[in-house]
Amino acid sequence: QVQLVESGGGLVQAGGSLRLSCAASGRTISSVGMGWFRQAPGKERVLVARIVSTWSGVNTYYVDSVKGRFTISRDNAKNTMYLQMNSLKPEDTAVYYCNTYPPINSYWGQGTQVTVSS
Repeated sequence: QVQLVESGGGLVQAGGSLRLSCAASGRTISSVGMGWFRQAPGKERVLVARIVSTWSGVNTYYVDSVKGRFTISRDNAKNTMYLQMNSLKPEDTAVYYCNTYPPINSYWGQGTQVTVSS
C-alpha cells in the first residue's frame, strides 16, 4: 500500500521560509515523476512544482507564481521529496500535497497547511 505523508507546514510571516517534506512508503519515488500541489480555500488543487528523472538528469518545473522562490528536490536514499519555499507571500497560503506526476487519486494524503501572514 502506497502512502505519502506531508509535513513541515505552519504559520509564517510574509518573506519567511518553510521546507515541506513528503515521505513515501510502499513505492520508490526515484523512478517516477513527483509533484507538489496546493489547494487554497475555495479553489481547486493545482500543481506547484514537479520533478522527473530523465535520461539526461533531473528535470524540474515550476508554475510562474513560485519560480525563483520554491525549489523541489528529493532524497532517493530516504525516499522523500522536499519543497523549499522562500520569500513566502500571503497568496501562497494553502494546503500542500504531494503525489506522483501525473497524480494518482488513491495516493492523496492529508496534506500540510501553510499559512502566510501579511
